[in-house]
Amino acid sequence: MSHPYGFLSLLPPIIAIMLAILTRKAVWSLFAGLLVGALLMRQGNPVDAIHDLFEVHLWPTLIDPGKLRVFSFTLLMGGLVGLIIRCGGMKGFVELISPLAKSRRGGQLTTWAMGWVIFFDDYASSILLGNTLRPVCDRLKISREKLAYVVDSTAAPIAGLSLLSTWVAVEIDYIREGLAGIGDPSGFSAVELFVASIPYRFYVLGSLVLVALIAITGRDYGPMLVAERRRVAEGDQRDVGGSSVSAGSGVHDETELNTDAVKPSHWINALGPIAVTVAVVIALIYMTGVASLDNGGVPADQQSLREIVGAADSSVALQYGSLVGLIVAAVLCRVQKLLDMRQIIRSIQQGAAVVIPAIAILWFASALSRMTGDRDASGAVSINENGEQTFSHRDQRLYTGAYLAGVITGEGGSVEASTTLKLLPTITFVLAGVVSFCTGTSFGTMGMLVPLVLTLCYNLLAAGGAAVSPNDPLLLATVGGVLAGAVFGDHCSPISDTTILSSQACGCDHIAHVITQLPYALTLAAVAIVFGTLPIGWGVSPLVLLPLQFVALVVILVVFGKKVEEEL
Repeated sequence: MSHPYGFLSLLPPIIAIMLAILTRKAVWSLFAGLLVGALLMRQGNPVDAIHDLFEVHLWPTLIDPGKLRVFSFTLLMGGLVGLIIRCGGMKGFVELISPLAKSRRGGQLTTWAMGWVIFFDDYASSILLGNTLRPVCDRLKISREKLAYVVDSTAAPIAGLSLLSTWVAVEIDYIREGLAGIGDPSGFSAVELFVASIPYRFYVLGSLVLVALIAITGRDYGPMLVAERRRVAEGDQRDVGGSSVSAGSGVHDETELNTDAVKPSHWINALGPIAVTVAVVIALIYMTGVASLDNGGVPADQQSLREIVGAADSSVALQYGSLVGLIVAAVLCRVQKLLDMRQIIRSIQQGAAVVIPAIAILWFASALSRMTGDRDASGAVSINENGEQTFSHRDQRLYTGAYLAGVITGEGGSVEASTTLKLLPTITFVLAGVVSFCTGTSFGTMGMLVPLVLTLCYNLLAAGGAAVSPNDPLLLATVGGVLAGAVFGDHCSPISDTTILSSQACGCDHIAHVITQLPYALTLAAVAIVFGTLPIGWGVSPLVLLPLQFVALVVILVVFGKKVEEEL
């Protein structure tokens, strides 16, 4: 069936993103994009559009159980951070790790290394690292923009690659859907394809390398260099446009949580609650995973750790893990008589208030993501007897991803196999980046594209009559291209949930974070294409390409990067 909106389906995310960059008012920019989308689906009728904006898009997103748990987790973590700051635990932690982070280089590498430790969830990594290491980076005169970049560019890549993370079930399930679309060919396993595609996720691997290289060399370029030099020279925390960070710009005012007058207490008051939070999250991931498999009829002796993590309810684990951590922090404060109950409650309220602007952005961004998607309120996609999408929810969904996905197959779904096969890894990487950028969701992008491109690539490989190997480089590079491209677009998008949470947790202006991170993301994407997805199409091994990418990144930093301390 023909797409109901065509290019117009791109207007809402484009308007939201452009306004956010121009005005630095993320909430109102997202609202404008949502309103444009509602008007588009209601043929310009303002009354119907306003009704749908609130009743069809904003309200259902707000009361979605998964989103409510994410909002709850964010509020609870905000309260936890406010409490451990007020009781002096954060200052004690800063004193503890000072020997490891004596310089700007050490601070950045410490943040990067700790990102590897919290491998099980990108939300948890962003919130925990941003809030915990912010005082350390402030002391070392590392800009909030740089901290947000290190946190954001470590969280999703680590979670996406880890076999024991909240991402693994989603990614494997999408691969499984693709295999089902081609009849589950013999010898193919969704888990094995997931693992085998890891060396082909060039952007994701390069992201982890570039963060470390920037820290080691001390070189930056573009808006990040400006932000870093200003931080070193002036010691302020203004964004790249020079305006002060405030609640009005979508980021909190930290006046009430200023630690200058707080006396340091034992570091256990900070690390203790955080360690308990992590432990409870991991335990609940295991428990909910086992319960899910038991309910699904999977015998206990057939439940591998990977399957248990994949079947877990991560939102439940994050919510109750943060709640237990908050309770532990309050108990520590009372037992040591650091704060009375009134001060504890006040500190929690202040910390929770800090994250409210980020929750508002996350809410509106999630509503826009649902609007541009292709699933109804129940999460179902309408497919006819021929396996074609029917666009039956056109009055509620824009099918933006479906429109962009049509770039691969063209108007009639035909492709030139000899040309497309060699370019398919590159096409899928770029397309996944565009879809993720426009929709603000890497998971949604994977869900739209992985089954489609896996089926397409398999059929193209099988067109010659030969058996298709599950280890075929083009097949693995195509799957890896989607999974990596989704993260690439997520890093670039102002409406991405992880980008929002990273800027919020690090106390950085949200748009400033996007602007400073964007050049690095585009650099990585270019390297991933030139020294990755393109050569793969002509048979070059990733064992050759990965070292070439490393060399390319070093050369780029040496040629274009400048020492932050130079010319100050």
